[in-house]
Amino acid sequence: MTVTPLLHLSGSEHLQAPADDELQRLDAYWRAANYLAVGMIYLQDNPLLREPLRPEHIKNRLLGHWGSSPGQAFIWTHANRLIKAYDLDMIYMSGPGHGAPGARGPVYIDGSYSERYPDKSLDETGLKKFFKMFSFPGHIGSHCTAEMPGSIHEGGELGYVLSHAAGSVFDNPELITVACVGDGEAETGPLATSWHINKFLNPIKDGAVLPVLHLNGYKIANPTILSRIDHEELDSLFRGLGWTPIFVEGCDPMEMHRKMAVAMEQAVLEIRAIQEQARSSGEAFRPRWPMIVLRSPKGWTGPQELDGKKIENFWRSHQVPIGDVKTNPDHLQLLEDWMKSYRPWELFDDSGAVREEIRALSPKGDRRMGSNPHTNGGVLRKDLRFPELRNYEVPVEIPGTTEKENTYPLGELIRDLISNNPGGYRLFGPDETASNRLQAVYETTKKAWMANFLPEDLNGSELSRDGAVVEMLSEHTLVGMMDGYLLTGRYGFFHTYEAFAHVVASMYNQHCKWLEHCEEIPWRAPIAPWNCLISSTVWRQDHNGFTHQDPGFMDLAGNKKGSITRVYLPADANSLLAVAEKALTETDVANIIVSDKQKHLQYLTLDEARRHVAKGAGIWEWACNDNCGIDPDEPDVVLASAGDIPTKECLAAIEILRSEIPHLKVRYVNVVKLFAMANPKDHPHGLSDRDFESLFTPDKPVIFNFHGYPWLIHRLTYNRPNHNNFHVRGYKEQGNINTPLELAICNQIDRFNLVIDVIDRVESLGSRAAHVKEQMKDEIHKHRAYAHEHGTDAPEINNWRWSLGRSSCNV
Repeated sequence: MTVTPLLHLSGSEHLQAPADDELQRLDAYWRAANYLAVGMIYLQDNPLLREPLRPEHIKNRLLGHWGSSPGQAFIWTHANRLIKAYDLDMIYMSGPGHGAPGARGPVYIDGSYSERYPDKSLDETGLKKFFKMFSFPGHIGSHCTAEMPGSIHEGGELGYVLSHAAGSVFDNPELITVACVGDGEAETGPLATSWHINKFLNPIKDGAVLPVLHLNGYKIANPTILSRIDHEELDSLFRGLGWTPIFVEGCDPMEMHRKMAVAMEQAVLEIRAIQEQARSSGEAFRPRWPMIVLRSPKGWTGPQELDGKKIENFWRSHQVPIGDVKTNPDHLQLLEDWMKSYRPWELFDDSGAVREEIRALSPKGDRRMGSNPHTNGGVLRKDLRFPELRNYEVPVEIPGTTEKENTYPLGELIRDLISNNPGGYRLFGPDETASNRLQAVYETTKKAWMANFLPEDLNGSELSRDGAVVEMLSEHTLVGMMDGYLLTGRYGFFHTYEAFAHVVASMYNQHCKWLEHCEEIPWRAPIAPWNCLISSTVWRQDHNGFTHQDPGFMDLAGNKKGSITRVYLPADANSLLAVAEKALTETDVANIIVSDKQKHLQYLTLDEARRHVAKGAGIWEWACNDNCGIDPDEPDVVLASAGDIPTKECLAAIEILRSEIPHLKVRYVNVVKLFAMANPKDHPHGLSDRDFESLFTPDKPVIFNFHGYPWLIHRLTYNRPNHNNFHVRGYKEQGNINTPLELAICNQIDRFNLVIDVIDRVESLGSRAAHVKEQMKDEIHKHRAYAHEHGTDAPEINNWRWSLGRSSCNV
C-alpha cells in the first residue's frame, strides 16, 4: 500500500506570546466586541450608557444568543492579529450561527458595516441604529445573515461550516478559512462526517481550512458530548480523523489571550510550512492539518449568576441570560453592571466611535474579514466559457425511434466546462459519476483524492491528487462543499439518485433562503447557479425496489420563491442539453434537473429542443392529429406529460388511440419546465392564462402523465383555466421489484391505463370504445403475467418505437 506522507510541524516552543501591551490592546478589542454583542441583544437606546439604564432603553422583545458570542469574538480578534502580521487572505465562518452578535461586532468595529450601511455610522447615532436593527422587526435576523458583510455561512441549520469552508478554499491557494465549529453543532451528522474534508484538500492548489472547535460546554439546555470527554480521548479522536489539535483552555481573559495568540500563530505557520513544502517540491501529499480546540466558558464574561442560579459557564447563558430587565429593576441594574464591566468609556470616544487605537487592530481594506471579496463571491465570479452545444447533439431523424443514455452527453458538456474553466468548475456527487453516465468527465480530470493509494489505484484508476471531481458517500458534505465553492465565486454541479436527494432537502432550503435574502441586498453580487441533477429515477428503480422510489424532491421547489427555483424535466438528451445551456449559466437560482441515466427514446433535434425549452411547454405536432380535417383547433382530448418515462408511455398511448379510435382528435403537450404550469405571477416560467388555455383548451379533458406525485400538478394549476378537467397520473407509492412496465402499471402511468382514462373522460366516445377499453384491461393482465413469469417485459414493450414518423395526420 502506498502511504502518503503526513507532515506535522511543531513549532510552538519557538513562538513567543505577544508583549503585555499588545495583549492589552487585543483585550480592549475583544471587550469592545463583547459590549457590542450585549448591546445588540438588549438595547434600542442609550447605546453608550451615558445615562442610567432605564426600561425604555430596552427592546420590547429580547432575541438573540449570547452563549457562544464572546468565544466567536475572541477567535475573530486573534484572526485579525495574524492577518495583519502575515498579510493573510483569511475569512471567517460561523458554525454556531446563533452566536451572530460575536461576529457582527468585529464587522462593525472594522468599518465594513458602515461602508455597506452608511446609517450605521461609527458614532453614537449609528451605534444606536446598529443595536436596534439586530433581531428587530423590519430589520435583520439573529444569525450571520446575508445582510451581514463578511458573512458567507449563515448557520441557520447546524452542521455545514467545515464543508462550506472546504468548498471556499478549493482552487483558492492563498485563502485560509477559519471555521468556528460549535460543540452543539459538532453533534450533527453532517458535521461529524465533514471532518474528512482533509482527505480532499490539496496543499498545492487549494487553500487551507483552520477549524476552531469551540467547546463552551452546553447546548440550549444540556451539556455537549465533546465537552464531557477527557482531554486524551478528545485528542485521540481528532488525531484519528487526521488533524493535529492545538488546545487552548481556560477562563482568565489575559491568560487565554496569551495562549490563543501562540496557538493561532502556530497553526498559521504550520499551514504555511505545509504549503511551502508541497508547492516547492511539486509533490501533493496529505498533511495532518492543524486545528484548534478552544475550551472557554459558555457566556464568557457574562453574569456569574441570576437569583442564585448559575449563568456563566452553564446552559442558562445560551440565549438571553437576563430576560426580564424591563420589569425587574434589580435585573436591569445587573444588565447595566454587566455592560459597564467592559469599561465602555475606555472603548469609545466622545463622538461614540470605537477608539482609533482599537480599530487599528483590524486589517485594512479587502484584508478585513468583513470586506474580503471571497465573502461576496459574485464580485469574483467570471462568466463561464461555455462550449458550443452542437458538439454534443444527438442525431434525431425520426422521433422516438432511437435510444441514447440521456445524461451521457451532459457528462461530455461538464467535461469541457471543467477544461474550459480551470480552477472554476467542479463536479460533486456520491460514488455515482459513472453510474449516472457522467464518466466522460474523466477524459479531462479525475477524482480528487488525498488519502492513501493502493497499487491498483495507480493503474487506470480515476483517483488523482489534482482532480476536479469530488466523490464521497455523504451528500451533506458534498453539497456543503459545492455551496462554499459557489459562494466564493465559482461554479459547481451536484448529482445524486432521486430517492435520496431528500438527504440534502434542508440544505436546498437554506441555499434558497440565502438567495431570497440576497435579492434585497444590492451589494450582494450574483453567484453561479446551484445545480442538482436527479438521476436513477423512480421509473427505473424496478431493480432496487420500493425504497428507491421517491420523486418528491422537486415538490420542495414549489415552496420557495419563484424567482429562485427552477425544475426541469427533459424527456431526451437534446432537451437535457438545452436545459443545461440555460440552467448552468443563469445566476442566483437553484436548479433541479430530473433526468434518468438509462437509455431512452430520442424525440427532438437540438434546435427543436432549444425552442421547446425556451417555451417551457409546447405541442409536439408530429404526435398530434387534432390539426387535421375540418376543425383543426378543437381536439377531443389533450394528453400531456412531463418526464422521460411518462412521455414514452404517453406517446405509446397516443399511438394506440390513433390506431384503435382513428376519428378521435388527440393533442399532445410536453412540459419541460415544471413551473410553466404555475401562474406567471408566482413564477417567471409560468405560461400566461391565454397561452395555458391555448395549449390545454378551455374545456376539453386533459390527461397529464407526470414524473412525480400527481398532486403537485394540481397544486400548480388549481387556479388555471380548465383545471377542473385535469386528470393527473403520477407516482402513488406503489411498487417494488417490478419490471419497468409493471411499475408503470402499478401507478397507472402506463399506456394502457392512459387509453382507459381517455375513454372514460371523452364523453363522445360512449360505449363505442367499450371494446378498446376491454382490450386495454386484457393487455394489463397479460403484461403483468408475462413479467411475473419471465422477469422482464415482453419484447413488444422493450422494443416499442414511435411508428407514425413526423407526419401528424398519418394513421
